[in-house]
Amino acid sequence: MIIAIGCDHTGIGYKYLINKYLIKKGYTIKDFGFSKYGEKVDYPDFVHPTAKFVEKGFANFGIVICGSGNGAAMTANKYNKIRAALVWNKKTAFLAKKHNDANIISLPARFIKKNDVLDIIDIFLNTNFEGGRHKIRIKKIPIY
Repeated sequence: MIIAIGCDHTGIGYKYLINKYLIKKGYTIKDFGFSKYGEKVDYPDFVHPTAKFVEKGFANFGIVICGSGNGAAMTANKYNKIRAALVWNKKTAFLAKKHNDANIISLPARFIKKNDVLDIIDIFLNTNFEGGRHKIRIKKIPIY
């Protein structure tokens, strides 16, 4: 399974933690994230290539990280085939996949604990979409 990841300066530490963990579990990582500590950058510059990679089907899922998670999610959701969910705890990770079939998880680096992030990633990657009434709802999301 291939996971694309992108982050701005606030997400570098999480990116390295997540990458190391997922590689140990056998995932392939395509890293679009910023990597230079001490500099500030704009999250869209790293979220756009991540979302495009997922949208084109080159990755099974994506992970984007910025300070609040909101900007990264909004940027990723500009792509028609992307359903990026802002996730800040285990329950929202579960529901993002179970009910919304999210294909990108957006993490708020300033509001999530390091000791929770790997559990959140595991829950997101290992939860199956429920379908049914939720499938009908997500079909209504795109406007074109």
